[in-house]
Amino acid sequence: MTLLQRQSPRVTLSAIAIACLLWAGAAAAQETPAAPPPATPATTSAPPSNSQPQTEKPSDNKNGQGQTVFNQDRLFGVLPNYSTVENANQLKPLSVKDKYRLSWDSLTDKVTFAFIGFQALVGQAENSEPSYGQGFQGYGLRYGTSYGDAVIATSMTTSVFPSFLRQDPRYYVLGKGSIAHRTLYSVKCIFVTRSDSRHAEFNASEIFGNAVAAGLSNTYHPQDDRTLANTLSIWGTDVMWDTAGNVAKEFWPDVRRHFSHKPKS
Repeated sequence: MTLLQRQSPRVTLSAIAIACLLWAGAAAAQETPAAPPPATPATTSAPPSNSQPQTEKPSDNKNGQGQTVFNQDRLFGVLPNYSTVENANQLKPLSVKDKYRLSWDSLTDKVTFAFIGFQALVGQAENSEPSYGQGFQGYGLRYGTSYGDAVIATSMTTSVFPSFLRQDPRYYVLGKGSIAHRTLYSVKCIFVTRSDSRHAEFNASEIFGNAVAAGLSNTYHPQDDRTLANTLSIWGTDVMWDTAGNVAKEFWPDVRRHFSHKPKS
């Protein structure tokens, strides 16, 4: 689940951001990498007699305390991006505790609180869900509803269903191939995911997790929103924006490298 879900303000801003990202990603992905400088002959020197031959230990996703280290890079340089993996060969499967901590870290990120606050502010200005009214009470209800949507959807698709079904909720960046191939891959990941044993299987955590989240949201949304058509619309919208989030995650590393590139002196 990403923050790119629900409500028209979110759709408009995210669509613009993702369009810019894809344009920049296309430019970055099509760049020809610079040729490496010629290697200089290595000088021959005998190792000290007491030195031990060093073997490179394969790295994993654990820190010194044994905790899983999630991706600290931020999508668009702002949004939390903990569930993205850029080097799949160096990671171990997530434990149940890791999957719940992944949701916790995403939902308690300061940018998440600010982003939802902005959405509630725009919803207040547009008087979305009029039964909430205006003033501080209306804003609080809109904020609480939006944050509740995020908590339930993230928990279902990142923690609850992946733990029960033993699936990996992370997105693995392909990072190679044509733009069309990588885009199709990111869309496919909505329907096909990795199990904890690294086998490809149907992504029930995403599809069913968002369906359950859409149904549970009826318990606290206004009465007018509690219809089957609206619930199905929310479900489809959540899956759509998770798909857009995958595309953004796929090309963001290219954009990041493109704009952080420094010319040679």
